[in-house]
Parts: sequence; C-alpha cells; structure tokens
Amino acid sequence: AGLDVPAIVDARPVADGALPQAARAAGITVLTGTGIAKVTGGKHVEAVILCDQSGEGRPIQTIACDVVAMSGGWSPVVHLYSHCGGKLLWDEAQSMFRPDPDRPPLGADGKGNVTATGAANGDLRCAGDLERPEGATLPVWVMPARAPYKLRAKMWLDFQNDVKVTDVELAAREGYASVEHTKRYTTLGMATDQGKLSNINGLAVLSKALNQPIQATGTTTFRPPYTPLTLATIAAEAKGEAFQPLRKTPMHGWHLAQGASFEPVGLWRRPYAYPRAGEDRHAAVTREILAVRGGVGTLDASTLGKILVKGPDAGRFLDMLYTNMMSTLPVGKCRYGLMCSENGFLMDDGVVARLSDDSWLCHTTTGGADRIHGHMEDWLQCEWGDWKVWTANLTEHYAQIAVAGPKARAALERLPGTIDLSAAALPFMAWAEGEIAGIPARVFRISFSGELSFEVAVPASRGLELWDRLHATGQDLGITPYGTEAMHVMRAEKGFIMIGDETDGTIIPQDLGLAWAISKKKADYIGKRAQARSHMTDPDRWKLVGLESLSGKVLPDGACAVAPGRNPNGQRHTQGRVTSSYHSPTLDRPIAMGLVRRGPDRMGEVLDFPMPSGEVMQARIVDPVFYDSEGSRANG
Repeated sequence: AGLDVPAIVDARPVADGALPQAARAAGITVLTGTGIAKVTGGKHVEAVILCDQSGEGRPIQTIACDVVAMSGGWSPVVHLYSHCGGKLLWDEAQSMFRPDPDRPPLGADGKGNVTATGAANGDLRCAGDLERPEGATLPVWVMPARAPYKLRAKMWLDFQNDVKVTDVELAAREGYASVEHTKRYTTLGMATDQGKLSNINGLAVLSKALNQPIQATGTTTFRPPYTPLTLATIAAEAKGEAFQPLRKTPMHGWHLAQGASFEPVGLWRRPYAYPRAGEDRHAAVTREILAVRGGVGTLDASTLGKILVKGPDAGRFLDMLYTNMMSTLPVGKCRYGLMCSENGFLMDDGVVARLSDDSWLCHTTTGGADRIHGHMEDWLQCEWGDWKVWTANLTEHYAQIAVAGPKARAALERLPGTIDLSAAALPFMAWAEGEIAGIPARVFRISFSGELSFEVAVPASRGLELWDRLHATGQDLGITPYGTEAMHVMRAEKGFIMIGDETDGTIIPQDLGLAWAISKKKADYIGKRAQARSHMTDPDRWKLVGLESLSGKVLPDGACAVAPGRNPNGQRHTQGRVTSSYHSPTLDRPIAMGLVRRGPDRMGEVLDFPMPSGEVMQARIVDPVFYDSEGSRANG
C-alpha cells in the first residue's frame, strides 16, 4: 500500500504463471532471465545493478530503489515430524524437503505413531483445490549462474551468521562432506532462525560442490524447539535452588549438626552463629566472641577466595593489580593488599602470600572471588596479553580454618605435625607448609579478629577431618566454633574495614585511612591516575572514623549524620553515615564505624543522627580502633 514497485526481477527465462500475469496487469515490470549482481548504497539501499542470470554478472541495467525484497520459496514445517523420527524426501518439482510417506516416525512397536497433517504434512495435497495452482519451481541457488569467485565471495547464504557461498564451497574442498560437519565448520544455520532462511540454499550449494543430488546430501538434525525459547521460560517455576546452586563448605554438615544459624554470603551459606539451647542469636554471638578473646575459637573460612597467580611476569602483574608492592614480598611472607578499579574505587582486599619465586596466592573476600578472578583475566587477556602469567581460582580446592585466640597456638600444637608454630619460627604475616595431624597443610599467621590467629588451609576433602581433630583435642581449652557475626564484631572492635560495609563503590583507600597500603615507589597501578583527580583529593571527602554512642544504645546501621543549620529550602545536609555498628561484648558498650566529612580532623566532635521516630541520637567521633590499638595481641 503506497509503495512503488519499479520491477520484479525473475531469474527464470520464462515467467507466465498466474502471479507474473497479475503483476503485469498491475503495471509492474517483470524482467525475466535476469539476476541482481550488486546492491549499492551506504546506510540504506539506493539502487540495484542487474545482470543476465545465465552470465557471469556483467551489469546490464541499474534500477533506483529503497528496498530489495526476496522470495526464498516455500518449505513445509517438517520440524515436529523430524523431531519424532520421521524421514524427509527431497521434492525436485517444488524444491523442498517434505515428509517421506514410506518412512514415518515409528513407535516402540515398529508402527507409525505420528500422522502428519496441515503444515507438517508437506504433501501439497490441497494444491488441486487452489484456484490458481502453482507450477513447478525453478530453483536459483546462485545468482548469476556462472558468477566468478569474486562475486560468489559476496553472496550471502546465512544473513545472520554471514555465511557465504564460497564458505560452503571451501568446506566441501576441505573434506567436510557431511552436512553436519559443514554446518559446524561454517556456522550455517546456527543463528537464531536455526536455518529456516538459509539451509535449503546452503544444502544446494554444498550438493553442487560435492557433485551429488540434494537428497544424498541430506539435512542437519532438527532439534526442538521450533521457535527459540528463553531458558527461564523452560524452567518456569520449577527452577528451585538450581537457579543459583548453593555452595557449601566441607564442614557444612558439621555446622548443621551443631544447630548453626546460617546467612547467605554470595552463593555460599556460612554459619552466622551457633546458638545453644536457650540462647538467641545475640547471646550466641556474645558467647563466641568472649570465647575467642579469652581462649580459642574456630571459624570456617573456606569460602574466602584463593587465586593462584603464577608465571615469570606474575610479580609485575600483581604490582599493577594491587595498590602496594607484591613483587618485593619475600617467599614465605604475607602482605595485606588493596585492589582498585580503573576509577580508583576500592574493589576488594585480602592477604597475598608468596609461595615461590614465581607464584603468589591471593586471598579475596568471599563474595569477590569469582569477580576478582574475572578481573584478573580481563586485564591479562585484553591489556597484557604478552605477559607470561597464569591464574587459577582454587577457592573450592581448599578448606580453610581460622584458629583464633590466646590459646590458638596451644590448640594447634595438640596435633602432631611438621610445622613449627612458635612465634620465632612463624611470626605474624608469615606462612609455612607441612603436615598437621598427617594432613598436608599451609598455615598462615594472619588475623582478622585482632587475636593470635592461624589460618590453616588443607585439601577440601580433608577439611572436616582436621576440624573434628581440633575440636576433639581442644575441649579442655574451651575451643568454640564462631560464626560470621562474631567475626564481624571482632573486626569492628579492631577497626578493620569490611568490603561492602565500609565501601559502596565510591570509596577510595585514602578515605579509609589506608594510604599506608599504597606504594609511593610504584610508577603505576590500576586506579592510580583516577585517585589523583581533584574530586578524589578533596579534603571534604567522607573519611573513616569511630563513633561512640552517647546514649549507650547501638546506632542503627546506615544512620545519617546531619550538619547544623538548614539550606534555603529548609533542608539539612548530610555529613556522614554509619557503616558498621554493633554492641561489643569485649568492651561491653556500643561501637560503630562511619564515614564522616573531614572525619579524622574532627576528633571529639559530637554528631546528630536523626531517627525516623523523631529521636536524635548523638555520637562522638573517636579513633576507629576500639580494641588493642597497639596490636600486641595478634603478635602473641
């Protein structure tokens, strides 16, 4: 409607059927024995160049136009018939595959179990009932018929996957005689249409190249569905836990047996606390913290990311990833590291251990393991492809147990082993390798609780064995399992940051008082340039401080501190927020950490935190380290 059709290009030498006659009657020019040699234009079609269909493509006429419409013939919808095992027959007269009546789908009894009807039949039995029955089809597989290689190299068979005539001919020359092999070699018919637009033409070109009839070439396997479906549609409401499979540590069954209360951390389920009979979760957390501070506790730290980085260029690679130097880390030592994005914002933190001259083990946060491994590979593959570095995510290869508290060394020494755990042989931020209770182990002298602590990594298959041995031999020491909430409270007592609490995608290390972890010797690292921007060096940035509640009540997490006065619109400005807030069993009072504008320069100031109820809570800005500011307990 409203379109001007300048011509119909018909490759047949004679076009005298009902449709050509109707076109001529409508005043449309029908050019017979003609093909299209080329379509011209930039961002849209401007013209077509015609040629003699029986020739080699020499231009004979140019027609200006905006659109080129093609007729690809008719094909029965034989997919369901084929899905059920029915075989197809090439119909030479109609240039199509149709169901073979002599080879229908068979049931278990050897009898036909499908009756093809309607579109699935394909026998064209209704042709005799049509008012204008169509004559035999004259297929045109290549246009023009004797096109030279240069022209065939621009003849597209599969418009979605850009498969050309010459691609299929090359497949035949290279020995891909099976249509299934040609499909995979060229990707013909592997796009979203699954070959509905291209397969017949492709099979014909392949058959000609192999010098055999189309029936002998056959078809590729028809697979359901006929129309593309999303995986979510197939799953519907039956996906259950398979949508995001839960990840469980080797000690998960033990935690369940002890009545642990779990919390999700990424896809992992970690024990939040281990409530005993008559205890709520708060009471359990308090007991666990006091047990660690006064004796010894065990934490299942298996979920922490463990990424091996190895190769001659691994040192300089890690120097670019982390803000501090990792290439200078001695073998047998550990170093706390920060990783930033290109925009300078803190992405992840963790302890890096140097295993050998060319190997480092990078620990990440639980939720960051896969993301950081992907981050490493992104830079290696996209930016530094010539660097000799290999990475492997070993997170699930090892079970890791944190043994923390003043009696941690005594608890581990109860087990026979080959590792010297003394302070002289294994000082803070060192690691050693050997055996504990006959189990191959690496012991890292690192601490997230602020207490004397050993993190023991063993093969995942033997994690539960070591866990059981520790608890069996440490009963008289009061050994106590503790969960993630106790860990969070103890790290806050020590002023340690938590990725996701003290960070939100807008925080740089300098905001958190971590400038000491940024090397001044390195020429560059990811994020260095961004951190030099004026906004990043603004003295008014929100920075980490401790907050001491004046009411004796715990400040709500996320509470905002407002500045005095109001703007012309009557609104008050926010000057900070609470990032972590707990009741400290160790100190028997509330503690909190927060980000406050110019925070470290405002020690002793009192801030107002309005509550939704109308109450205004107040807190004093203090040092974020509430416990053992000298760090002597971790060095025990």
